[in-house]
Amino acid sequence: MTISRRGFLIGLPLFAAGCQTNSDFENYGPVTDAGYTLKRIPLDKFKPDLRRREVAYETNMPAGSVVVDTPNKRLYYIMGGGKAMRYGVGVGRNGYALAGMAYVGRKAEWPSWTPSPNMLRTNPKHNMQFAGGVPGGPNNPLGARAMYLYRGGKDTMFRLHGTNQPWSIGEAMSSGCVRMMNQDVMDLYERVKVGAQVKILQA
Repeated sequence: MTISRRGFLIGLPLFAAGCQTNSDFENYGPVTDAGYTLKRIPLDKFKPDLRRREVAYETNMPAGSVVVDTPNKRLYYIMGGGKAMRYGVGVGRNGYALAGMAYVGRKAEWPSWTPSPNMLRTNPKHNMQFAGGVPGGPNNPLGARAMYLYRGGKDTMFRLHGTNQPWSIGEAMSSGCVRMMNQDVMDLYERVKVGAQVKILQA
């Protein structure tokens, strides 16, 4: 087999899968973490610009901070020098989103989850069954990692977190938190420090 034909055959599955690159396969492949196994993300079901990418991004936010572009369903980790790591995210429905400045008050791996008082009040039929809390794990709504957003030393009850519903990425359907694919939130978690500034943009 010639090299050119071999290269074509190797590249053909990438083309058929929606122009996925080798880095996409590495970024969104199966992961085993803390005894849990995350499945490969079916990237053919997502727009390419929802995948993790280093991009040019101008902002006055400092390196190490985060910008959440709610209208465009994108999150940017600011790297400095006009560069950022971009992630596709799911955001809150209209009227269910934080806006303005916050900071990462704490971080957790495979966090537990308890519905907020507002969630219990607005959707008791669905959320009351979870009032006692849900332990961390693949079935937890917060996914593999969570970064808790604070203001003035108080928890805002909003989080940057993973999800066990990756199809919700790119949508506005959450109760206000910012959802990420588990593989992406694990990447962001390693970059973001406690105390990092977070700016949430609204339309």
